[in-house]
Amino acid sequence: MTKPEQLVAEPAGGLFTSRPEGVVFDCDGLLVDTEPCWTVAESAVFARRGLPYGTKEKALFIGKSVPATVELMAGIFGEVGNDDAIRAEVMGTVGDVILGQAEPMPGALELVRALSGRMPIAVASNSPRVILDITLQRAGLTGAFGAVIAADEVPIPKPAPDLYLAACRLLGARPSASVGFEDTWTGAAAARAAGMLVVGVPSLDPEGFPADVVLQSLADPRLLAWARAL
Repeated sequence: MTKPEQLVAEPAGGLFTSRPEGVVFDCDGLLVDTEPCWTVAESAVFARRGLPYGTKEKALFIGKSVPATVELMAGIFGEVGNDDAIRAEVMGTVGDVILGQAEPMPGALELVRALSGRMPIAVASNSPRVILDITLQRAGLTGAFGAVIAADEVPIPKPAPDLYLAACRLLGARPSASVGFEDTWTGAAAARAAGMLVVGVPSLDPEGFPADVVLQSLADPRLLAWARAL
């Protein structure tokens, strides 16, 4: 699928000039507002060590896989070699917070439900399977997708293309004819590396976000109109 003329930073009309073969969504920060949950959990992990956690620290972790997060924390904490214990602490803390606090992002449920049954759709997340399942359950999205791929089910997580390539393969869709939805630079790099068109809904740093089209929200009425017209 060649890049449609309308697929520009500020599309004037429809988003796509041809029907994608598949649509693959990120989860955290795009479909479900889990970033505050990760912030609460990461802050708690830092606080147990008497360390501050603010916007500078948050910027280091957003969009990273759990292994990358744990490795970074181990270095900051001076606990290199203690990765397994840090991972268990982070996973337990964030899982509890997500189950109690996470909410769908604006427009996410409506868009997914409109696409379901009309278009092959998938989730490709940098979260591990256990956290991804908890997140989709909390949002009421369990069973909504034709494929769900977690970071611990591919050789290399985002920004590598593995997650998106695996999702497209399971959907039976060519990556070059499919669309990836992302909210982070890390995720957008992964979708682009897979050869997909990228729709960005940036959670941070929207200036220069590396996507073919950048929207403020999944609640953009053009998205729902497109999904319902399929």
